[in-house]
Amino acid sequence: MDDAAPIDGPTPPLSQAELDRLTDQLIEKLKSVYDPEIPVDIYELGLIYKVDVSDDKDVAIDMTLTAPGCPVAGEMPGWVEGAVREIPEIRNITVELVFDPPWDSSRMSDEAKLQLNMF
Repeated sequence: MDDAAPIDGPTPPLSQAELDRLTDQLIEKLKSVYDPEIPVDIYELGLIYKVDVSDDKDVAIDMTLTAPGCPVAGEMPGWVEGAVREIPEIRNITVELVFDPPWDSSRMSDEAKLQLNMF
């Protein structure tokens, strides 16, 4: 019997089903974070530019704000990280605030536009 510790190899890729499940959970958590000045969640507002999930279940998020001078600019990435951290199997989370391209109302979902009477 060999008592040697197993050799760590590369992490196997996530299955499509597992990635789909994590994506649904991520969207649910992102939709729980609201812009304090607009009564719509940040996902429907189009403030989330990119979400990458690695095979190790590390998550990298690029997001923006409705305006660079937003009073919660320093706090909102932490809110996003806290919401995503509620998913038990996610390991590490990085939230980057980006302003290129600048946000505009065309990034909003139809649901957000409806909530804000923009139709």
